[in-house]
Amino acid sequence: MNRTGRVLLVTALVAVVAMAFRVSWNALRDIANAIGADRTAAMLYPFVVDGLMALALVATLVLVGRDRTFALRVLGTYTLASLVLNYVHGLVPELHGRTVDWGRLADWDPANWALVLLATSLPVGSIYFGSDLVAKVLHHRPAPIPPPVTNAEESTETVRNRSTADLPESTRAPAVANPVRMPDPVAVDFLKSALPLKPVPAIAPTPVKPIGSTPKSTVAATSPRPRGATGRVPEAARSPRPKRTPAQLLDEARTAMTGLPDGKVTAEGIRREVHTSPANARVLRDTLLAERAAAVGAP
Repeated sequence: MNRTGRVLLVTALVAVVAMAFRVSWNALRDIANAIGADRTAAMLYPFVVDGLMALALVATLVLVGRDRTFALRVLGTYTLASLVLNYVHGLVPELHGRTVDWGRLADWDPANWALVLLATSLPVGSIYFGSDLVAKVLHHRPAPIPPPVTNAEESTETVRNRSTADLPESTRAPAVANPVRMPDPVAVDFLKSALPLKPVPAIAPTPVKPIGSTPKSTVAATSPRPRGATGRVPEAARSPRPKRTPAQLLDEARTAMTGLPDGKVTAEGIRREVHTSPANARVLRDTLLAERAAAVGAP
């Protein structure tokens, strides 16, 4: 429905409610006169009953959940009470001419007591329920409206197209550096002791001639004198076991692996028995297995 149609619908509703209020106002005014209200109170009495009905209707449109159920109950209770009072006003002609006795709405006493209690309690109920409804409406926080959901395929395609246009070229994968394993210092010492190395002759430094002058003699660069030992190494800092040669390690490995088959001659076992590094243990294992293979193959 467009905006013009909504405005016309609300205007028609307000007109109908105003006319219905005018009809009910006459009956409720006479009921208020019958229960002892003065002229001003009788004129305001219809606003107390039917006005709370309008307030409960607005609260029903705003509130949600249990608060909305409470507003609907108030609206239904006051609608029923207004209907009963209008019905009594139509059954008792004396109410129209104000000739009825004060406080007398029905001939039967129990019905009269109930009607008087209903008519007198409606103003007090309007104060209580009206205040409660207004407090609920003021403290009500409407739920946030979720954004409109677009078609999932269209949104995915749009994001894909934007991502392709924003990237001029494909991103290269990060280069993975291969880890470089440093040689074991014990294995290097073992290889140095096992393989004799030729001494490298020292290279004398080349003298540099200064620019613009020819020196008479060239002075060779001299290296600084080596620093002497600052003191004696304490006994606690020295290694308790003397450094063993490769031959001694091999002898200890032969003794430890004597009587074991070739399958149990492992580097881990040699390392535990001889107490050496993993690199030395692998070299000793290969040496022992080579010796056993040579012994088996010999005539």
